Amino acid sequence: MKYLFFLFLLFFINNCSIQKVVKHHGIHFLDKKQKTLELTISNKNDVREILGPPSTKNTFDNEIWIYLERKTTVSDFKTLGRKKLLVNNVLILEFDNRGMLIKKDFFDKDSMKNVEISENETAVLSKKDNFIKSVLNSLKRKINDPLGKKTIN
Repeated sequence: MKYLFFLFLLFFINNCSIQKVVKHHGIHFLDKKQKTLELTISNKNDVREILGPPSTKNTFDNEIWIYLERKTTVSDFKTLGRKKLLVNNVLILEFDNRGMLIKKDFFDKDSMKNVEISENETAVLSKKDNFIKSVLNSLKRKINDPLGKKTIN
């Protein structure tokens, strides 16, 4: 009986890991890879080759690509297993209309603490009249065709 208990205990302890599990999201080693990109020399093809496809794309006057890297792990037992942020990197690349890299901004976990947030408020773009009209039209359609089987001509 003692041997069976000892064997069970040994098997259980061997399966426990001392190292914490790290969950990674995004581009691995973004801080090192972004250093190889040079302004006005690198283009979109170079960036795709080094970093892969962007996490987010945005197009205004110039095209903006955003790359993310985030690593989290479970914290100590005394904090009841809350997630602890190890790495949080953001790379923002701006390209001109020819596809050349014209601006590169890199933010890590420490530099994000220094980013200023604007206190200005933006106006709401939707109009109350349009919202009320759309609700009334929807109600009218539901009253005229409660099962939704009529075709609209």
